Amino acid sequence: MNSFQVSFIALIFLFAVGFSAQSQTPAEKPSAPLKAVAVLHPTAGSKVSGTVTFTEEADGVQVRAEITGLTPGNHGFHVHEFGDCSAADASSAGAHFNPTNNPHAGPDAAERHVGDMGNVEADASGKATLEYVDHQISLTNDQRSVIGRSVVVHANADDLKSQPSGDSGARVACGVIGRAKSQ
Repeated sequence: MNSFQVSFIALIFLFAVGFSAQSQTPAEKPSAPLKAVAVLHPTAGSKVSGTVTFTEEADGVQVRAEITGLTPGNHGFHVHEFGDCSAADASSAGAHFNPTNNPHAGPDAAERHVGDMGNVEADASGKATLEYVDHQISLTNDQRSVIGRSVVVHANADDLKSQPSGDSGARVACGVIGRAKSQ
């Protein structure tokens, strides 16, 4: 055997050993929880803006919202079916995200749209904050995943019962939900 053949056989052997070792190494689990974010932008004629974060926890998804520019009081707050906020009135976001075909209800109802997050309450300055754990939203690749959908804030309060969307009025802000860097 000449040196070229020996080198070639040694290279093939090392290549095979490397592939074998790599295929036996278990995939690393992410050390940080999954996280997503939606940056809310105003619809035409609105001054509402803010940020909504979604963080996976052991018993659900932590939802945190900070919104400004609202009128004082309650405002409907939902995940909508499409990640498209391009229409001036955010109608391009579609209806409430409802992969389970349940009736509209509040965030604590056993049967509800996955996207039903209830209301955010704005103070006298127009600022609203919300923090709760949602037990129906998912950030993984399943039918309840909100990744690639949108968050919509409405002009009026969601009554949590009117079908199909809680009678919460016009859309005043919209943001697409995207995967965020986990900390």
